[in-house]
Amino acid sequence: MVPGTSYPDRVSFGLTFDKLLIIAIIAVFLLGPERLPYYASQLARLVRKLRDMANGAKDRMRDEMGPDFDDIDWKKLDPRQYDPRRIIRDALLEENEPAPKVKPPIESAYAQRQRRIADAAATPFDGEAT
Repeated sequence: MVPGTSYPDRVSFGLTFDKLLIIAIIAVFLLGPERLPYYASQLARLVRKLRDMANGAKDRMRDEMGPDFDDIDWKKLDPRQYDPRRIIRDALLEENEPAPKVKPPIESAYAQRQRRIADAAATPFDGEAT
């Protein structure tokens, strides 16, 4: 929340309260006072329907998984945290064997090749060649 205000700084999808207010003012001008209540009710109906669908999916998942649903650590299942190198290393290592300390590469293979090319002797230049 922004200090000194009663509204959250971020509503959703990066929309701040100020941006939502501007969108609402533009909608009032574009739709007019006659059609605005109808579209506002349609938007409310859509939001309600989306919320009901999300709650229904959660309830169905809870029914299918049983009591284990509440015990799941959902952050562990976040695909953004997976490192394929760590997964392969863990799969290949024995359980009692400690993981080797892997030093991250300082530069990529492409950068190393470019450095070797730059360090190599310059190609001879023939001024008389056509």
